[in-house]
Amino acid sequence: MNADVLKGGFANAPVDSAHAFRVLMNVMARPGTIEDLAGAVPPAPLSVAAGVLILTLCDPETPVALCGAVDCAAVRDWISFHVGAPVVAPERAMFAVGRWDDLGVLDRFAIGTPEYPDRSATLIVEMETLEAKGATLSGPGIKETATLSLPDVAVFQKNAMLFPLGLDFYFTEGSRVAALPRTTKVVA
Repeated sequence: MNADVLKGGFANAPVDSAHAFRVLMNVMARPGTIEDLAGAVPPAPLSVAAGVLILTLCDPETPVALCGAVDCAAVRDWISFHVGAPVVAPERAMFAVGRWDDLGVLDRFAIGTPEYPDRSATLIVEMETLEAKGATLSGPGIKETATLSLPDVAVFQKNAMLFPLGLDFYFTEGSRVAALPRTTKVVA
């Protein structure tokens, strides 16, 4: 085993994961809000925010799909050591991480079932830039409207129409994170 795999996890797992969990729930409850995550140093090309997110929300019962450049031995080994989450094909994933283009056709990810809408995938989209400008967001958790730089507005509009089914999204850039739940309405 490469000794680098042992590095980069939470220094104080109970405290660091609690702080990260609060940030992740806050950005999901308030779509368009951008916050910072810290506490982990995952191997490149995984961002700090994506690494912290995986350490916080994934476990051995949470299948993860790695797409594009993040599907490399260093990231696979790091996730295996620190989280124990199985790395699987996108069709079987509860979480998937990668750049927008690397995630590919989103129809291949689980959107839940009418009986169990919670059995859907959450996608972690690694962004070049994450800004509070661009598409206009409205819905639960947003007082009037919010804005967020999204890669493809039409995809998020289609996803919102699937409610209560659909995908949930986290967007990461460096140590920054934002979220877009399936309940959010998106206009260009």
